[in-house]
Amino acid sequence: MVRDPFASESTPSAAEICAALDDPDCREIIQNLEEPMTASELTKRCEIPQSTLYRKLELLTEATLLEESTEIRQDGHHASKYSIAFDEISFGLDDDLSLSVQIDRPAQTADERLADLWSEVRKET
Repeated sequence: MVRDPFASESTPSAAEICAALDDPDCREIIQNLEEPMTASELTKRCEIPQSTLYRKLELLTEATLLEESTEIRQDGHHASKYSIAFDEISFGLDDDLSLSVQIDRPAQTADERLADLWSEVRKET
């Protein structure tokens, strides 16, 4: 299951975030997400094989760096769209010298919150 980037209890570890950001394909995906895109759109834009792209999208969503939403289509073939789920990432050292991470996220509009809720309901049915 993909973590909800807006839920406070789902903050990933600094190691998970660093692992995602250390991956060149993941960085390329982030750099090409100027607007929400489907996996097939990202495959064309990034020139990453689709099987590899899906693994990278999962890595990025698990690290809560991307948000996955569902695009409802009239033909019934709904598609997942991915968008950047952060404005800024800061790393620091805690008192015990362990690495900590702070992710600043954009504020969600009421429409976005409703769309997220609808996506979660669809997953449950």
